[in-house]
Amino acid sequence: MTLRILLITLLLGGCLKDETISGYAPDGAVFTLQSIDDTPFPASATISFPAQGRVTGQAPCNSYFAMQTVPYPWFNVEAIGASKRACPDLAAEQTYFAALSEMTLSEVSGTTLILSNDAGRKMVFTTQN
Repeated sequence: MTLRILLITLLLGGCLKDETISGYAPDGAVFTLQSIDDTPFPASATISFPAQGRVTGQAPCNSYFAMQTVPYPWFNVEAIGASKRACPDLAAEQTYFAALSEMTLSEVSGTTLILSNDAGRKMVFTTQN
């Protein structure tokens, strides 16, 4: 009996839907940042969700990766890691990472991703995929 319950649990666990953003975003989508707080972003930055709980992207200067462990529509990036290249857009990169770390909600609608928080901050991304 215990073995049967264990097998059923394992089988059902393999069938559960990905509840992070990667389960709701279009497959292979790379979202490009358009604005932060309704102000056009002056540099190039991307974000994608290649697998459950994984976040990757290209900030204005460096590639980055992080973990996203809360279920959709909640958003929380943890343990952001990035390469260490310097470039003229380093201030924009710091603005990007600071805003990204403050976001707590996400909404995927077709080719648009909106990250926001209860303080009224908002990041709008779009994709061509």
